[in-house]
Amino acid sequence: MKIFIGTTNKAKTKAVQTISRMYYPDASFINLEVDSLVSAQPMSNEETRQGAINRAKQLIGLQDTLFGIGLEGGVQQIDGVLYICNWGALVTNNGEIFTATGAGIPLPDEIAKQLLTGAELGPVMDVYTNRKGIRHDEGAIGVFTDGLITRSMMFEHIMYLLIGQYELSNKLL
Repeated sequence: MKIFIGTTNKAKTKAVQTISRMYYPDASFINLEVDSLVSAQPMSNEETRQGAINRAKQLIGLQDTLFGIGLEGGVQQIDGVLYICNWGALVTNNGEIFTATGAGIPLPDEIAKQLLTGAELGPVMDVYTNRKGIRHDEGAIGVFTDGLITRSMMFEHIMYLLIGQYELSNKLL
């Protein structure tokens, strides 16, 4: 049985593999870089959720697929404050779609201002931290929680929610 992951991002891949292996120890994982079909920097919960769904849907119908996983990070503005948001989607071969969202924290104004003028969070964080590839590592959430929550951990929480919904739906059949 194969679990397809709609990205090659290391943090997202780690989350999918870590949680999925608990429930499907014999599964193999295949990463495919697929387009989210939304903005490079999703600017709302709705757009971020749609990006996750779009990624997962593109993985369905591939050989021996148990399900496809799409994970998407974005931002959303609430009362003038820009927050990190993140979504996941699990899509089955018969077209069932399960979605879940995860943790969100406010971004500092100096970061938010750049995103509101069209910048993408990943490159902005690389400059902010003077490091490359933050999005593949701890992510912005790791930087702004002093490492207590990493990007992978954030997406692991979403994977629990997705697999839990999927498993419950199988019991109800």
